[in-house]
Amino acid sequence: MLMHYFQFHIGDYKSHTHHLTVIEDIAYRRLLDHYYLHEAPIKQRDIARQIGMRDHEQEVLSVLNEFFVSTDKGFVSARADEEIAKYREMVDAGKRGAAKRWLSPPDAPPIPPPNATPIATINQEPLTTNHKPKNTKTVAPPNGVTESVWQDWLKLRKEKKAAVTQTALDGIEREAKKAGVSLQTALETCCARGWTGFKATWMEEKMTPAQKAQNNMHQLTRGLSAPKPFWAKPVEVDNDRLLQS
Repeated sequence: MLMHYFQFHIGDYKSHTHHLTVIEDIAYRRLLDHYYLHEAPIKQRDIARQIGMRDHEQEVLSVLNEFFVSTDKGFVSARADEEIAKYREMVDAGKRGAAKRWLSPPDAPPIPPPNATPIATINQEPLTTNHKPKNTKTVAPPNGVTESVWQDWLKLRKEKKAAVTQTALDGIEREAKKAGVSLQTALETCCARGWTGFKATWMEEKMTPAQKAQNNMHQLTRGLSAPKPFWAKPVEVDNDRLLQS
């Protein structure tokens, strides 16, 4: 296959041809094109006509003698020969690669280029984002929590990119007991306020003075009655029994 293109180094060309006239410059470019296209030495006879410069034969011969070397086979260019050799090597490499692809079995893995990162074999597919194993383990809704509140809390954790684990749920339940509220109430509060976690101290920080006083009274009477949230109706306290204790 003959060459259809070649690399043209503008700076290199300019530094070697700045002294040429316009006609000589055109002659040199056309001689190079002729050389690369045919990939063969240039015969001096009738070359001016072949490159379309019959009326400027003297300029053509002058450039030919300056930039090409005369041999028994004709005028040659060492620089052009190097480019032709590179081109042929590239073409041959492409042909070898195509032959390997056509001769390989249909189910054979592709042949990696030199120094390429090893690829997975037929029995080992690479993991992509869509193929990574998913964590199918889920936390069951705890007792005492309604389905609607549970689903709202799961949605909140997903939006906040927080994993739903039994450890996280146990931590919220412990803090709920400290605050004197149920797990249901704690999860409702998380959903209402956008909390991924729950702390008893957070609840206290959000209390009004009246709520804090009511909650303190509730804490004193936790042993006498069932736990109630601070926003529930006022706790009935047996003052006589409280004084006797």
